[in-house]
Amino acid sequence: MKTLDDAALERAAEFLRLNGRLIDRHRFALHFRGGPAGPVLAALRAYENPDGGYGHALEPDLRGEGSQPVPAQHALEFLHEAGADDDPAVTRIGDYLTSITAAGGGVPFVLPSVRGTPRAPWWQTPQTPADPPGAVNPTATLAGLLHRAGSRHPWLGPATDFCWRHLEGPGADLGAYDVLAILTFLDHVPDRDRAEAAFTRLRDALAAHAHSDHHGPLDFAPRPAGYGRRLFTGETVDAALDALVDAQADDGGWDVAFPIWTPITRHEWRGFTTVETLRTLRAHGRMS
Repeated sequence: MKTLDDAALERAAEFLRLNGRLIDRHRFALHFRGGPAGPVLAALRAYENPDGGYGHALEPDLRGEGSQPVPAQHALEFLHEAGADDDPAVTRIGDYLTSITAAGGGVPFVLPSVRGTPRAPWWQTPQTPADPPGAVNPTATLAGLLHRAGSRHPWLGPATDFCWRHLEGPGADLGAYDVLAILTFLDHVPDRDRAEAAFTRLRDALAAHAHSDHHGPLDFAPRPAGYGRRLFTGETVDAALDALVDAQADDGGWDVAFPIWTPITRHEWRGFTTVETLRTLRAHGRMS
């Protein structure tokens, strides 16, 4: 069993100092240096918009200033890491999601406003209809994260119903990101019996789609607890953890496996990925 030693952690720290975004440097300090949560929250504020949503490349492949649904899930993750589930920003995110919710209770994957902004080529929205429909990705992720935060925002009721209809209705085509969204929802939705029943029914379908050209087992099982871990054997997870330790680059960081369409995004994604990788290794007991 391979583990990451202290020297490797120091190399990761130096990589982040040289290359990481301010918010990821503060996140590293919070998780691995006993740093305070305040700087993480202060850095996050710079990405927030007056409508309560987030833009300004908090999601590195969306370079526009305006709010989009997926950056809101990054914000909820960072708020939770900082122990700030009761921060007023959580309520503001709920208000923002209410303002963009489609008929049925879901939010679109991306809003039409993306068309006038620099973005990665995979961030596309159909020309018709004018108002895109809600999608399980990212609605299920956002609902799951708000449930984890203990939110009672009115947006959550219709959004949760939207997710249950998706999970309990006729089978739909799944992609890797849909699986991630569904797992987040099932991990945190309050009705645990219903979540367990849904996972049992969908497990084979989720497992069959829990991969892509840039997703591996640990993307779906970053922590030992949670439904994602139940999609893989122990041998598969152990092999993935060994490979993750070996994947640290000579400069101390970890790279990404998806295309880079403009140079800055490699640095931004690598800083984020390095912090996430270290958190995954520690959660699985792979840091000495």
